[in-house]
Parts: sequence; C-alpha cells; structure tokens
Amino acid sequence: MSLGDDHQSSGGYGGTGHTRTRLPEGDTDGYGTPRRGGRSSSRSLVTVVGVVVLLIAAIAFANRGGDDSASADDTAADKPKTSATAPTGTRPVQSGFARDEQGAQSAAANYAVALGSDGMFDRTRRHEIVEAISDPGSLDRLQSGFDADYSAALLKRIGLSEDGKAPSGATFVNRTLPAGTKVTSFSDSAATVEVWCNGLFGLTGEKTTNPVANNWFTVTMQLNWNGSDWKVVETAQKTGPTPVPGDSPVSGSEEMSKAVQEFGGFTYAR
Repeated sequence: MSLGDDHQSSGGYGGTGHTRTRLPEGDTDGYGTPRRGGRSSSRSLVTVVGVVVLLIAAIAFANRGGDDSASADDTAADKPKTSATAPTGTRPVQSGFARDEQGAQSAAANYAVALGSDGMFDRTRRHEIVEAISDPGSLDRLQSGFDADYSAALLKRIGLSEDGKAPSGATFVNRTLPAGTKVTSFSDSAATVEVWCNGLFGLTGEKTTNPVANNWFTVTMQLNWNGSDWKVVETAQKTGPTPVPGDSPVSGSEEMSKAVQEFGGFTYAR
C-alpha cells in the first residue's frame, strides 16, 4: 500500500544577559566595609595554595579524560551510521540497525520515510527501495503490491507522467515525516512497530489542481531480523491521529517549490 498519500484529492535569546561583577576598589570589600590590614599576607598564601591545588586537580582530571574519550569513541562505533537525505535524491534507506527495540524503531521510521517518498512513483526507484528494505521471503509480494498501488491510472490522475515526473514548471512533493514510534510486539527475531507520521503530498505550480497538502497517518510495520538487519515483512496504514490545524498562513506555490528543493529530509534514530 502506498504510504502517506490518499490521492483524494520577542525573538532571539530572550532574557539572555551577562551579569557583571563589580570588583572592590580601594580599601573596602564588596559591601563598602573598610578592610582589615593584619591578614593580607595569610590571605595571599591561602590563595597561592588554592591555585596549586586546583592546578593539580585539573591535570589529574585531564589525564583521566583521555580514557573516557576513548570509551566514548568505542561506544559511538557500535551505533548505526546514518546520514541526512539530500534533496538531490540520495537514497534514504540505511542499514545496520541494532538488534533491539530502539533499532527496530529506527528501522521502521526510516523505512516509512523511504516508502513514503516521491521515489516510489518511479518504477525503477520503487523497485530499488522495496528490494533494499524487504525481507527476502516477502519481496515478491510487496513488490507486486506496490506496483499495483502506483498504477499508470493513479499517476495520470495525480498529474504525473508515466515515469512519475511532474509537468514542466511544477514540482511533485511526496514526503513522510515521522513524529514518533511505538513498539507493539518484540522478540529477537521479529518486531511490530507503529510509526506516527505527517505527510506532504501534491504538486506546486500556479495551475495545479492538486496543491501540496499535509495529512496525518500511522504506518504499522512487521519486521523480521535477517541475521544482520531488520527487514519489512508487511506494512499497513490508517488515518490519524490528526491534530487541530494551526493558523499559519498558506505559502505560495513558488515558496513551497523552493522549500522542497532546498530542504533535504532526514534519517531517523533513537
């Protein structure tokens, strides 16, 4: 089933400031009381000793910090590597998700982005995406199901060419933005994850009859662990939960087209 498209259709750092400390002048302390002269040498000695102690402590902490940074690097090396999706079309699908609940949620969120992208409207890209994320035993069934969803009739009704391209002077938008994930079942070999999403879908252009709109939906993904990564067995989608629309003014076609071309998407991890 195609994801995310029903085809119907005072600023700055407020309050930030620097508190200035006025240093004592002359022979008075910070409250204007005259200083007592008999203990100046002892105070100087205490100050010197305090500085030495702080210096020794700082050196010890720095030496210990080297070990901590090494362990932090080791920890980072264990995490799956992700990179931002560029507006040029860099593949949003990543691999190497951890074999735990968080890894399953990260996989489901990223797969929702891939299956809810404009690449799904191009047959070649669709087959690449589905093949990359599918469990081998489910690949043929998922591939044929998505091919049926993204039919030539659907493309024509949306206003796209047979290869999923927008008409001249227009930009096609189909982008899925996960808002959260929830694991409903989990084992070492299988997981079911729900991904709550916001979607953008439509065509920019002054004469379009299908302007870019947003909608909310939840994708449910059944995942299998294939020995090295989570892969999709089945997907389903339902509408909502949908928040009350805000009062932000609607952007013009040119502004929307520019935003889609300049702002890349994301990969997701927890």
